Amino acid sequence: MRIAISTGGGDAPGLNAVIRAAVLSARTRGWDVLGIKRGYAGLLGEDEIVPLTEETVRGIANQGGTIIKTTNRGSPFAYPILQPDGTWKNVDRSDELVENARNLGIEAIISIGGDGSLKIAAQLAAKGMRVISVPKTIDNDVPGTVTTFGFDTAVNTAMEAIDKLHTTAESHDRVMVLEVMGRDAGFIALHAGVAGTADVILIPEIEWEIQKVCEKIMDRDAAGRRFSIVVVAEGSKPKGGMESIIGASLPGQDRRLGGIAERMGYDIQRITGKETRSMVLGHLQRGGSPTGYDRLLATRFGAAAVQAVADKRWGHMVALQSPHLVTIPIADVLKETKRVDPAHDVVQAARMMGISFGD
Repeated sequence: MRIAISTGGGDAPGLNAVIRAAVLSARTRGWDVLGIKRGYAGLLGEDEIVPLTEETVRGIANQGGTIIKTTNRGSPFAYPILQPDGTWKNVDRSDELVENARNLGIEAIISIGGDGSLKIAAQLAAKGMRVISVPKTIDNDVPGTVTTFGFDTAVNTAMEAIDKLHTTAESHDRVMVLEVMGRDAGFIALHAGVAGTADVILIPEIEWEIQKVCEKIMDRDAAGRRFSIVVVAEGSKPKGGMESIIGASLPGQDRRLGGIAERMGYDIQRITGKETRSMVLGHLQRGGSPTGYDRLLATRFGAAAVQAVADKRWGHMVALQSPHLVTIPIADVLKETKRVDPAHDVVQAARMMGISFGD
């Protein structure tokens, strides 16, 4: 058996642990393993195909990033090609990819990625490719699995930032607004905000009003708590308003969310008169060494993906359905969306403790 591994979409702590586990699990079966560099670019002549061996993956489980690189704008079904006039055109190169994989003797692909990679995997499976997916995203927005690797590390990074902001905010009686990642899902903001004892948490699933946010801040001020911590997810939006977009996306990329913290900081200071500072945590949430939980989950996913190949579970995704790992059809995963349930006990616990969601 010869298999290949691809990592697509944004990077997440734990990717290398998945690769290591998959390679070692495959090699113990006597299989050959190839790494497709930069998503699927390696199969399209835009990057390399590299052999992955026991030596290649030695000592990488604790490393962030991915040794085979990744990209969030390399779908073989809409591959961006620069035209002579300087414009970009999306070209379907999927047949070329399938043919190149066949010529290399690749019998199955383990695709590690989020919703975009899952869609590509489903399309490749429809073309007859043998694909097994591993869910990856710091946003935790993949349906069918309790959690994804990278999420715990991102939450811990955000929580540590909140801890540090508490001391400087209290020293100056300031309001600190922290913007975290998550796109259309508020899991990072919610979990980090509750764990870090934020005063206001704003997520895409609950529309908020700036006046309600400011009321919470002034109520704390009146009670002698003259500082406040506001955690806002990058994709959150005010009631009746729009999410905040920054700059133009590169060809093949989704919209770039961000800028909400700076806008909120301005509005809070204008309405309350309190000194307000904003901070964007950004790609710090994607970087660094994965937590123990993420390393273990990623390792389990990598081994389970190889088992799924052995079991011929083509077109399936490995998933955590506690306490077990299972496989579920990718098509079923793509039918759903995973967002924070406003009635979830974490949200309700936060409300009972006095955390405001701005609604």
